[in-house]
Amino acid sequence: MPRTGSADLPLHYGKAPPWLFQRMVKLARAMTIAIVEDYGPEEVLRRMADPVWFQAFGCLLGFDWHSSGLTTTVSGALKEGLKDIESELGLYVAGGKGAASRKTPGEIQQVSESLGRDLSFLAYASRMAAKVDSAALQDGYQLYHHSFLFTARGQWAVVQQGMNTETRYARRYHWLGEKLKDFVCEPHSAIAAQRREPEVLNLVAAEGDANRQAIAFIAREEHPEKVVRDVEKLKHLSFPERHHIVTAEDISLQHLNKVLLSTYEQRPESFEALLALKGVGARTLRALSLAAELVYGAPASLRDPAAYSFAHGGKDGHPYPVNRRTYDETIAFLETALRRAGLGQQDKVEALRRLRQL
Repeated sequence: MPRTGSADLPLHYGKAPPWLFQRMVKLARAMTIAIVEDYGPEEVLRRMADPVWFQAFGCLLGFDWHSSGLTTTVSGALKEGLKDIESELGLYVAGGKGAASRKTPGEIQQVSESLGRDLSFLAYASRMAAKVDSAALQDGYQLYHHSFLFTARGQWAVVQQGMNTETRYARRYHWLGEKLKDFVCEPHSAIAAQRREPEVLNLVAAEGDANRQAIAFIAREEHPEKVVRDVEKLKHLSFPERHHIVTAEDISLQHLNKVLLSTYEQRPESFEALLALKGVGARTLRALSLAAELVYGAPASLRDPAAYSFAHGGKDGHPYPVNRRTYDETIAFLETALRRAGLGQQDKVEALRRLRQL
């Protein structure tokens, strides 16, 4: 199951009760050890990067299948369960929810020093995954959780989540390093979700390559003041209806001028290099994307990359029939790992019961 992508979940607040979280930690630890022993640590990354498997794993651990809290709790339980055996497994978990997500680079550095290896490229991967899903893919979800999983050999995966407080939904994004070909062109090999948003600025769409190239060209412009003047003119235009996602209020000429002066000095050679620069965020990219389209004729994509329905489809055929093969493979893999896990008989029986309820 090589799919990676995102999942939409109802936004729930609160925490898992201690008695449940303690059991989730124990079960997540045992399951992960069993998978590593049979398949190696890289397989854990592949599984965590699969939204179908991740969702089923959360159900197996006993958390509400339809809750946004499944993402943060499962990631937290896994990190807690592996914290004293990471070096033994060759598998590490960094980041987390809120302030913990900002500790990811430091945690990667600690592992780098303990292994005596340069893992700075992992910090870059972590930062770019977060930057893409917060600035380059503007779908209305603000990131608040970033879990970065990696091996001693340098393979990595990301599970991160954003919230939309207006719709009260959360969206989960999955990344898998071994499947990634380009950080800024269709970085999710597949995306699964319950709903599509009507207004999305998708600067990582394949069909938006010309827009990305034009944005990078504008950022290298020898005369930043010329770009600011062009954008100022755009503020007085009546935007076509398809540009309703970008408004005059979105464009801060003062901030844009400051950013362009910085990008001119650093002269990013590509859109990825521009996105990686400090200070280049969602508002800057909206203004540059609009300028790239209206001045240089390079349209941006407004396509939400999320597909309908995460998991395995619906029993009534909506939004598509259940994929029985994928469904059976997910259950079989989890059952095998569970039977191999070093758990007491009662814990296994209860976990198997939850799994069969899926």
